[in-house]
Amino acid sequence: MSDRYQGFVSTPIGKLLVKNLGLPSPVRLDRWTEGAPLVDGTVLVGGDGRLAGLLPTLLKDLGVEVRTEAEGDGRFKGLVLDATGITDSAGLVALTEFFTPVMRRLESCPRLVVLGTDPAHTQSASERVAQRALEGFTRSLGKEVGRGGTSQLVYVAPGAEEATASTLAFLLSPKSAYVSGQVVRIGVHGTTTVAEEPAVAEKPLAGKVALVTGASRGIGEQIARVLHRDGATVVGVDVPQAASDLVSLVQELGGDHLALDITAKDAPQRIAQHLKDKHGGVDIVVHNAGITRDKKLANMKADRWESVIAVNLTAPERISRELLEQGVVNANGRIIGVASIAGIAGNVGQTNYAASKAGVIGLVDSLAPEVGDGITVNAVAPGFIITKMTAAVPFATREVGQRLNAMAQGGLPVDVAETIAWYAHPGSTAVNGNVVRVCGQMMLGA
Repeated sequence: MSDRYQGFVSTPIGKLLVKNLGLPSPVRLDRWTEGAPLVDGTVLVGGDGRLAGLLPTLLKDLGVEVRTEAEGDGRFKGLVLDATGITDSAGLVALTEFFTPVMRRLESCPRLVVLGTDPAHTQSASERVAQRALEGFTRSLGKEVGRGGTSQLVYVAPGAEEATASTLAFLLSPKSAYVSGQVVRIGVHGTTTVAEEPAVAEKPLAGKVALVTGASRGIGEQIARVLHRDGATVVGVDVPQAASDLVSLVQELGGDHLALDITAKDAPQRIAQHLKDKHGGVDIVVHNAGITRDKKLANMKADRWESVIAVNLTAPERISRELLEQGVVNANGRIIGVASIAGIAGNVGQTNYAASKAGVIGLVDSLAPEVGDGITVNAVAPGFIITKMTAAVPFATREVGQRLNAMAQGGLPVDVAETIAWYAHPGSTAVNGNVVRVCGQMMLGA
């Protein structure tokens, strides 16, 4: 799906109208392509906290060109500040001392990352205050940077420093094109921080089995394609009515499929048995299947409420618990839910959908502290993603929905898929209990 407005504002008359009328001017976002470098440019690192000595080595090992503040001339594709050393509010001046001098020397679609300590893991009240302040800074910075840029805060628990590589690789690369203003927590649930190194860097999921529900079309199809790209064997699940599209997809990807209704009473057991018999278990479980049945609550019939809750929330919960109880999820496995901005901010006419998607976040909160053996539980919360479904939304509504974020455009299904691939990466063992919004950073709220 294309963004006609974005195409228009790149024309001479479009540029003139944008300038004179103050209209949004979305930048064409950098997105990763096969064979491209992880970061197409130089990353400046600074700060004097727990990660200061490790950062240059971590980034160079990822193939990133790095400069320190002492070598800070030139233009930059990324900025990374280690703010874990800030222990009181006076120390927050380090933020402006690092970022302000270089903000006018950023390339297009730059990546800005601040590393901090989760307030729950700080050593004093003043440090807790200062570290919490980083969240407001990075969210505001994401709305200021412009030119397709992003800004993130990564809270790194003490002892999890070595486990930051996969997260930095994602946040500094074009794979995080539509993720901005987010807070990522590494190691805060006490999850083992010993990351598993993939045998082949270009295929980090080689040898892994990935279950994707709702895989036959839209975002689910793109998730299947990206996980396959990264080396996983994909087991697609969808309703029998979508079996033809599902079979075509998994045949193309060399994967496997299971056509069933995930709300059926025996669905969790059937999925578990299939994964055990055909694949010896599963490494990645992506709960993508979802439906909408929109009506204002005053007009909401019971079947509309019950069907949405059953597909979007009850089924993922039942399937997750069955797979965990039977030991079908392998060590260092991943359970990933697809929530929604609607579950965080709410939408008119979507009380059922918003409740179900907030429940997905609740499932993450419930399971993340419980799982062991290197298994993690996380979720993505997409905002306005351009799909065939959103293309059917009335033009005016669609245009407003796409422009109400810092990037003034809708995201693509691949943006959701890339975020899920980061969670699925073997090196993301310490990334547990997170909900990351893939929404271009909403202008009203986070």
